[in-house]
Amino acid sequence: MLRKAMLASVLFIQALGAAADDAYPSKPIKFVVPYPPGGPTDAMARLIQAPLQAKLKQPVVIDNRGGAGGNIGSDFVAKSAPDGHTILLAASGPMAVNKTLYKSVPFDALKDFAPVIQISAFPLVLEVHPSVPVANLKQFLALAKERPAELSFASAGNGTPQHLAGELFNAGTGTKLQHIPYKGAGPALNDVVGGHVKVMFDILGSSVQFIKTGKLRPIAVTTAERSPALPDVPTLAEADLAGYEFSAWHGIVAPAATPRPVVSKLNQALNEIFADPEFKKRWEELGTRAVGGTPEAFGALMKSETAKLGKLVKDVGVTVD
Repeated sequence: MLRKAMLASVLFIQALGAAADDAYPSKPIKFVVPYPPGGPTDAMARLIQAPLQAKLKQPVVIDNRGGAGGNIGSDFVAKSAPDGHTILLAASGPMAVNKTLYKSVPFDALKDFAPVIQISAFPLVLEVHPSVPVANLKQFLALAKERPAELSFASAGNGTPQHLAGELFNAGTGTKLQHIPYKGAGPALNDVVGGHVKVMFDILGSSVQFIKTGKLRPIAVTTAERSPALPDVPTLAEADLAGYEFSAWHGIVAPAATPRPVVSKLNQALNEIFADPEFKKRWEELGTRAVGGTPEAFGALMKSETAKLGKLVKDVGVTVD
């Protein structure tokens, strides 16, 4: 009798899962972007919007909820109904950094979300103003150690990818590049192009046109592989900084209790989108690479990056109210 009851329970759960899969989605999907319109995260959401609508046969409505470094929009999704009709374009900041960076965060990224898929890994590029007399990492390190006061680096603000990439570089090389935080990546990049600050670790998509026109000089990219956008620029690991790897990654998550069949349906649709050659080409024009993969792989990345970046934030001693 007990075995029959257990079997009946298993079959019932499987039937519920199948029903959830068949019924989903039953209404428009709210696609939350935790940043204002116009930035790179918003651009990714808008590129995904149309093909995801076609796959799921329901409207996908982008909802920009910026503020507090991505915490406001992320918290909204964490507390939404776990039915797959509200999803988040998740960035590495609120998913892995903000827990340590902010004194108080109203959600736990590792507990309050169901990972769906990783969608991007943006390289950052170590770049200098053309007036800096270096052409490669060896020369850059020599100058940084001889005349450290000349090589401050700009960032989009405390705890941003541009900041953390620079601090990770300092930790790995023993350099002491001084950090100069700005209120946003745009003002920081403008000052580096203008020569007011000499160095930046910037998200490649934002800087690539300045590099191609000679207004900035690339030294190396921060990811494990070279970027298709700058195939002649080495990685920091290739340029003798073994073990260095840093990217600004993004993915899609749903509220934690979202049924597994719904997560699987979303994951399958998005993997199919990212496998399309035309979509992949347009995606890489944003300066990132198409990733894809399983929910488990994305969950493992979130966990490992939370530990790595959390330690870095604590070591640097930076906090945001």
